[in-house]
Amino acid sequence: MSEETVVNADPAELAKFSELAHRWWDPDSEFRPLHQINPLRLDWINGLCPLAGKRVLDVGCGGGILADSMARKGAHVTGIDLSSKALRVAQLHALEAQTSQIQYREVSAEALAQEQPASFDVVTCMEMLEHVPDPASVVRACAALVKPGGWVFFSTIHRNAKAFMLAIVGAEYVLNMLPRGTHEYAKMIRPNELAASCRQAGLDVQGTRGLEYNPLTQRYRLSADTSVNYLFATQRTA
Repeated sequence: MSEETVVNADPAELAKFSELAHRWWDPDSEFRPLHQINPLRLDWINGLCPLAGKRVLDVGCGGGILADSMARKGAHVTGIDLSSKALRVAQLHALEAQTSQIQYREVSAEALAQEQPASFDVVTCMEMLEHVPDPASVVRACAALVKPGGWVFFSTIHRNAKAFMLAIVGAEYVLNMLPRGTHEYAKMIRPNELAASCRQAGLDVQGTRGLEYNPLTQRYRLSADTSVNYLFATQRTA
């Protein structure tokens, strides 16, 4: 199979995040929201599947914010991404922070699924599906990469009027929390669409959570409201 048929990525999206790569670990940069939500999603994942001693894959790891924190929980983490600049930042941070049990690779989820099927206890794919041309392909690859009975976690953004107003107009144009153009409405994914992709890939949805932002307190919290940002916890059927 040629590399062109394997790589499921939008060059414009890769360029967008590569330009900001050097700012991944600045908590006051464009990546501030990721730093703020990371403890919430980390605790949710670790609560459902304790990470210590687990072999974990972080798909679309970017600069390594989630991957690094999972390694610090005792997991053996591999982070993959197709942005070489972001990966260099992640590797440099791991060296500076002396984070052990972590490695990074520039490879697509689909290619790694062919190379290492059923190899990981946990797979995470956070804030990534809405940036690729074929999100269902990534879901299938994540399902192939996890061991039977293992956990796969996703997070993405709903496609509806409320999400458009809050995640794009509000976050990018009013509050300036994210660079303009970070998200495209057409690429957002409804929960029922993601659930269907999971079922087709052999993943059972075990739990969902919403992620809400309060502009007055400037804080995020997990909730039952999945109308804008939401997370899925799934398990691969044996």
